[in-house]
Amino acid sequence: MIKTLLDNFSPSDNAVIWLIAAFILAFIIAYRTFPTILYVSNEKHLMDEPDSRSLHSTKTPTLGGIGIFLGVIVVITIVGAFLNTKVLLLVMGGLTVLFFLGLKDDLTVLSPGKKLVGQLFVASLLIVFTDTRIIGFSSILDVYTLPYWVSVGFTLFVYILIINAYNLIDGVDGLAGTIALTASAIFVYLFVHSHDLSLATIAIALCGSLLAFLRFNFSLSKKIFMGDTGSMIVGFLLAFFTISFINMAQVDEASDYYRASPALAFALLFYPFIDTLRIFFIRIVIHKTSPFKADKNHIHHWFIKIGYSHLMTTILICSINFVIVCIAFNMLHLNLNTQIICLLLYGIALYLIPFGLHKIKNNSKITENEAS
Repeated sequence: MIKTLLDNFSPSDNAVIWLIAAFILAFIIAYRTFPTILYVSNEKHLMDEPDSRSLHSTKTPTLGGIGIFLGVIVVITIVGAFLNTKVLLLVMGGLTVLFFLGLKDDLTVLSPGKKLVGQLFVASLLIVFTDTRIIGFSSILDVYTLPYWVSVGFTLFVYILIINAYNLIDGVDGLAGTIALTASAIFVYLFVHSHDLSLATIAIALCGSLLAFLRFNFSLSKKIFMGDTGSMIVGFLLAFFTISFINMAQVDEASDYYRASPALAFALLFYPFIDTLRIFFIRIVIHKTSPFKADKNHIHHWFIKIGYSHLMTTILICSINFVIVCIAFNMLHLNLNTQIICLLLYGIALYLIPFGLHKIKNNSKITENEAS
């Protein structure tokens, strides 16, 4: 009876129930895992020690990536037989490699070079064996199609850029998790719209794991950080979703996103991209130091400096990023070059609003003090 049921079951005929079940399973697995991680971290003293760059003052476990990994990997393992097994196995293999690299970095220290080699290896596996790559620039600078090896090289660059840009924004409670949760939820919609249930399942499993993580990341008494383990696997999945979405749109001329997928993908991850470009500019041009030298010049650091709390900083940045995505969806009819130029203009302007509000507030206080 069970065999007959499994043989006749089709996830695509029950997509909504299927995705809800995947979300709930990932959430439960991750949520039940975090208390154990907290207990072990406390017993074995596996804590992040606050330093001059830290925005927290107490020792905090940094192994949240373990719970996120387990939530996603269990869903992939259980549902794999019903979906695109080849893609799911490659994603699972890639996640496992990055998981152990990140775990070693969280527990001891792993050099940036070794992490880069691991990221390149995992990205190469997916590009070569699934042929999921950015085929061209979709008319940006009048470039439509790239030679195969140029396409592979550029796709590798995008993987590394997204993974490390995402890692760089993990500096305020809830920020990295909420940015990823929002982007993954939108990717679920895009993949369902594109009739790719395998990718939609991975994306919604990530949503479930991240939601469970955020419950603890925002906690005052049971706080846990994502760590390098979490930022690498989440960054990798966001990169995979981004490249898969662009690839699907570029090979399907009937797609609603055929000429607009790069702009929409850029909008989804606008904050990690713009913050990374800004940080690299400050470090290389202004401070004349290594672009990888840690500092406190990220946008979220400045939000904290001017008086916003961790929660308000996360709410402001994620709300701004969501507004940027909504505007991008409403500009799909425009020329792609126009979309990207507009995205840069209104995106940067929106991120300056909180600074402007803070300046107005301070000026008002100064005026009141002078008047009294």
